[in-house]
Amino acid sequence: MELVAIDLDGTLVDSVKDLHQAVNTMQAALSRHISDEDDVRHWVGNGIERLVHRALTGDMLQNADAVLFEHAMVIFRQAYANVNGHYSSLYPGVRQGLEWMASLGVPMVMVTNKASAFSRPLLKHLAIDKYFAHQIGGDDVTAKKPSAEPLLLAASLCSATPQRSLLIGDSIADFQAARAAGFACIGVSYGYNHGRAVRSLDSNLAPDAVIDSFLELPAQFARLQRGWV
Repeated sequence: MELVAIDLDGTLVDSVKDLHQAVNTMQAALSRHISDEDDVRHWVGNGIERLVHRALTGDMLQNADAVLFEHAMVIFRQAYANVNGHYSSLYPGVRQGLEWMASLGVPMVMVTNKASAFSRPLLKHLAIDKYFAHQIGGDDVTAKKPSAEPLLLAASLCSATPQRSLLIGDSIADFQAARAAGFACIGVSYGYNHGRAVRSLDSNLAPDAVIDSFLELPAQFARLQRGWV
């Protein structure tokens, strides 16, 4: 294995409580109804711009009024910066899994659709930034996941062959990006994925394997290595 790329929100970190707080600070400043935490959990996964559109419209695909959106983004960015990491936590087994992968000497790259201004401080706050050779945010590329671009950038930075690289993620966007880039893909069962169970996805959307914890990675790595021999 030449590279392991890992998604952030819903894979390494449960950050919904921070995002929920920021969304409702924004809603209150705009004299709008507050949002439920479950709604925010459903909206997460395609970058903060998409999250704000969803919070303003209550719809996964609809865009908010352009003037309202720009005003809301200013409020949200400041609100999120104020709480980023305050209520976030690593999922069980993540730190141990990162330690194990680090012991293999395989480079790891964090690949997220979240802007680097928020993802980098979050990794540092949770003391896991040291595990990553590189960190790629949504603003470091011209197209976010499900585009292959972030993963191909990760491979380029690490001089890795995509066909001997792996992505670990929680969402369809992750799995589609992996397929487009030629990466193998492991999905986690506990993430967001807009409320859809990863194990119930159709085969054309599903990852190569699903784990319930990073503690299961050694067995999955062994399986992948056998397939690559």
